[in-house]
Amino acid sequence: MIGIFGFGRFGELTARYLAKNFPVVVRNTGGNSEAIEALGARAADLETTASQDILILSVPISALADSITRIIPYLKSGALVLDVSSVKVLPDQWLSELLPRSVSYLPTHPMFGPDSAADSLKDRKIVLCPGRIEPKQYDCVRSYLKDKGLDVIETTPEMHDREIAVSLALTHFIGRSLSKFGAEELRIDTEGYKRLLHILEVVENDTWQLFSDMNHYNPFAGEVRESFLDAMEEIKDRLES
Repeated sequence: MIGIFGFGRFGELTARYLAKNFPVVVRNTGGNSEAIEALGARAADLETTASQDILILSVPISALADSITRIIPYLKSGALVLDVSSVKVLPDQWLSELLPRSVSYLPTHPMFGPDSAADSLKDRKIVLCPGRIEPKQYDCVRSYLKDKGLDVIETTPEMHDREIAVSLALTHFIGRSLSKFGAEELRIDTEGYKRLLHILEVVENDTWQLFSDMNHYNPFAGEVRESFLDAMEEIKDRLES
């Protein structure tokens, strides 16, 4: 049985897909029992959710370390804990240092969300950063994900965060900047401008907390952001010279 700790937009998406193949319990924090059961899962308390064979932590990055601490008293020996954060260096460190040695862990980053994977998981990407996990257990997880049509990418936490600082954090930074600028559809536009608006659309449904966390907890996001701003300033200076 699988437990899901966290029932935000991504936790809901996870429960919906997994409940098609496994018994799933989701921690009920109050008022979401009907929504959980409508997905084919079962609402449960903290102890029941955390004591499953597999536990998925679907919480904000800023709440992850505290969540790990809260589940520790209820974890069973041999359990597997996964996180789904959009950064991996710090989650890998927290899982390694806080979880008992009798518990396995696997840092993951599903490269999709409730909007992009609303209808299908086919050809969506998911990153796996093998942590403390037995090869047989890891192969089982990887095989299941591939069977669902996911493109599985295996890498280290550091390499993940270096690349995601550009492909995700910088993209969201540009999208947030376009929103603040007030970018909108125009009658006289170009294909390039339409692509800019697409970046804006990608980030509009995500929370500010997600945006803040992916920058604050990624050790490489700051330098990428500053490098991008320096490049913009250089181009601006060249135009004005």
